Amino acid sequence: MYKIGENIHIVSSKVKQALSDRDGGFFVDLAQKQKEAGADVIDLNIGPRKKDGPEVVDWLVDCMQEAVPGMTLSFDTTNLAAIETGLKRVGSNAIVNSTSAEEERLANVPPLAAEYDAMLIALCLEKSGIPVSADARIGIAMEKLIPRAMEVGIPMEKLYIDPLILTVSGCQEYVPEGIETVRMLKMLMDPPPMTVVGASNVVNQVPHELQPLINRVHLVMLMAVGLDSAILDPLDSELMETIRIIEERDDSTPAGWLYLKLFDTVAAMEELQQEDVDMSEPAHVDIWKTVQVLLNKVIYTDSYLRL
Repeated sequence: MYKIGENIHIVSSKVKQALSDRDGGFFVDLAQKQKEAGADVIDLNIGPRKKDGPEVVDWLVDCMQEAVPGMTLSFDTTNLAAIETGLKRVGSNAIVNSTSAEEERLANVPPLAAEYDAMLIALCLEKSGIPVSADARIGIAMEKLIPRAMEVGIPMEKLYIDPLILTVSGCQEYVPEGIETVRMLKMLMDPPPMTVVGASNVVNQVPHELQPLINRVHLVMLMAVGLDSAILDPLDSELMETIRIIEERDDSTPAGWLYLKLFDTVAAMEELQQEDVDMSEPAHVDIWKTVQVLLNKVIYTDSYLRL
């Protein structure tokens, strides 16, 4: 799993203030902590930043080169001039985050990524919004995103398709569609494009105390269908441990055993069965209930674990 650290994000009040103050030490520390926790990439999400985007990116690259020299950087902004400023600094050791299938973005962003031989994240998003079915998302990828990438010379190993995960709170019925989109993307082409998700999208508007478990279970299911990369919080030690459990197939704990069982059943296009679950083991019960919610078998409520 290629792990993109999400913690330098403009929605964070601490990040916003540190950026305003040009507090380089804050960003050096945060980047180093993400790398030490296991991140492979540092995402720099500065928002639209229409006026000073290039200057901000240039300054942040200086911070990153001090903090994590040689580490891949993801330039996460709609400001193309800012993205190009970053690409001029680090060249192919970068991710352009992101294009969509909207006409202007599709015309301008992929050629920029191709010019610098950078990786490109491409969203299953059109002007009309995020489609809800797996087939519709696959249609955007196969008819627009992938052909455009091929046209400008981006190889499939550098193209990351993001199906755009929707939240279990309010869009529960579409969560399985995101999982199946990843599965289908890995089956439809040879070689297939890479796949990426914003891992925390599934818990938007979910109470904070429920988010970690839902994130972990959902990520296991996505890994089972072939997910290559996730934009996530590497400082979430339990999430990172779950990734390790799957990658190393470590069944030494009750939760680890059930995560691997879940991984194998989803990979086989089957469903976890209640007889696979030790209902006297609290960790098993919580994972089982979360799977049922993510598969839209049980209606999500903020109290679902207590039901």
